[in-house]
Amino acid sequence: MINPQTDNLPGAITILGGGTAGWMAAALLARALGRRCAITLVESAEIGTVGVGEATIPPIRGFNQTLGLNEAEFVRETKGTYKLGIEFRGWTRPGEAYFHPFGVYGTAPDPGYFHQYWLKLSGLGKAGALEDYSLCAQAARRGRFGQQSQDPRSPLSTFGSAFHFDAGLYARYLRTYAERLGVNRIEGKVVSVDQRGEDGFIEALRLDGDRRVAGDFFIDCSGFRGLLIEEALKTGYEDWSHWLPCDRAMAMPCTREGEPSPFTRSTAQAGGWIWNIPLQHRDGNGYVYSSRYIDDDTAEATLRASLGGTVLAEPNRLRFVTGRRRKAWNKNVLSLGLASGFIEPLESTSIHMIQAGLLKFLSAFPGKAWDPVQADDYNDRIQLDFERIRDFIVLHYHANQRDEPLWRDRREMVLPETLTRRLALFRACGRLSQHPEEMFTATSWQAVLEGQGIRPRTYDPLVDLHDIDRVATEFEQIRRELRQTAEAMSPHAAALPGLVSA
Repeated sequence: MINPQTDNLPGAITILGGGTAGWMAAALLARALGRRCAITLVESAEIGTVGVGEATIPPIRGFNQTLGLNEAEFVRETKGTYKLGIEFRGWTRPGEAYFHPFGVYGTAPDPGYFHQYWLKLSGLGKAGALEDYSLCAQAARRGRFGQQSQDPRSPLSTFGSAFHFDAGLYARYLRTYAERLGVNRIEGKVVSVDQRGEDGFIEALRLDGDRRVAGDFFIDCSGFRGLLIEEALKTGYEDWSHWLPCDRAMAMPCTREGEPSPFTRSTAQAGGWIWNIPLQHRDGNGYVYSSRYIDDDTAEATLRASLGGTVLAEPNRLRFVTGRRRKAWNKNVLSLGLASGFIEPLESTSIHMIQAGLLKFLSAFPGKAWDPVQADDYNDRIQLDFERIRDFIVLHYHANQRDEPLWRDRREMVLPETLTRRLALFRACGRLSQHPEEMFTATSWQAVLEGQGIRPRTYDPLVDLHDIDRVATEFEQIRRELRQTAEAMSPHAAALPGLVSA
């Protein structure tokens, strides 16, 4: 029986690890719980963070708005730029490129059958390239930027954007925010973990200097190591490297040449792919590759040859295994960020998965009384997120026409069953099966499928209910309106407070 006079909130939440994951967790929980629960973050300045994730996707805007952040201040303090999508170079074959835009295709926030009409018109030679009907793609190609409009009559209502930022500066910015809301930071290294004998729940962290930090609930943001979720609780890891064999990353910043572009660039290479992320003060660059197909020295030489500016630091080398923890929430430990799993940053999903994990955690927030069904439901939802993202990334590798061994092997591999079914439906009639909580929209799937040469055999037959010549006229009007809107936007650099031009 419920006792309404008993406070059911946990008394103390302890976060292990800072970096982007730790300080995102501290900031959001402090904002949501309003000092009703003691929040402590333990980190050591001697333990570095990965800090290479500098590109995001549009839901980050909702996270920042939940915190009440001022966008101009946020962009200035993180040396941020805006992102309208990703340009993929060489992913179909060398020399070819396509653009994955944010927002939607067409001029209505609910595009409905737009892609189906486009399929028929394109087959008849009466439509332009798919990206001609994306305002984000048109603006990105011109180095322009604007803010989304809430007026459904405006083409800007179809706009969408995210950010590039310095992940280290973002963590510092959120630390200031969280500490202002009462989060207590403790500097120290964990030397051991206290667990209850009867059920293995975590009771406290033992730090150097004979210090003990207790908690009712713990959030593991300790990176790939997973000190709590794996080393203490032995949760287990689901390895996906048979689908995604890249197991190395090498990050190397360089000076920025010219004005920053409002998009991320991903360029396919023989052993993987190279990213380029423009910030206000530098470019973030890196090579994600598979050690089965290329050695470290060759990868470094390839990365250095791709840089457009002067190297600012020696390469930060990372090793990883693509996959996820079998349980993101186990007993009284929630894992976030790299501690919960890793899917290479091809579509900038790493920071989003921290955000998604936190928001789902708040919707299943644990009280003092432990009931495993809450964790079970959370884990089911997070598993779905991971698997849908995995399928989207696998699609990029599978749908290629390159000749190198890595790419031939990816083209011929056995796909996850969920992706096989989705591709079969799309190839049959251009339809996409979307889960309500799925992160990537139909626009994203359509962009990659079309960009990498997967076309359906036919279109939705309901399209034939309409006069195709009239639809063709409307499509030309849409293309012209989007082009004119993009040309009227301000240069991207004008939207960046504090930008220091190269």
